[in-house]
Amino acid sequence: VQLVESGGGLVQAGGSLRLSCAASGSTFRLSLVGWYRQAPGKQRELVAVITDGGGSTDYADSVKGRFAISRDNTKNTMYLQMNSLKPEDTAVYSCKAQVRSYGGTVYVYWGQGTQVTVSS
Repeated sequence: VQLVESGGGLVQAGGSLRLSCAASGSTFRLSLVGWYRQAPGKQRELVAVITDGGGSTDYADSVKGRFAISRDNTKNTMYLQMNSLKPEDTAVYSCKAQVRSYGGTVYVYWGQGTQVTVSS
């Protein structure tokens, strides 16, 4: 399984970006889980998660009302729409996916990350 993020970049505060996470390879039984971010000197934190059907989402308090996670299962792609960006949103954003084997073992996959930089 390969996860490739795109859409990051440099944006001014108040601006918007849309991140994409495309999965390829052995995507059978693959679940796209969500988006995480890691700022310099900080631990990786959850940004947003989404269920397989897309019917349920959850967000970190710091991004509620500004970010929206979605998915297109026909394309094995997950998105993160980021609006009203703030300098504190600056981080490397990575997507997470997992495969649960028939035996119950969960295999976790991460993308390489995409840099988001918000200038003040």
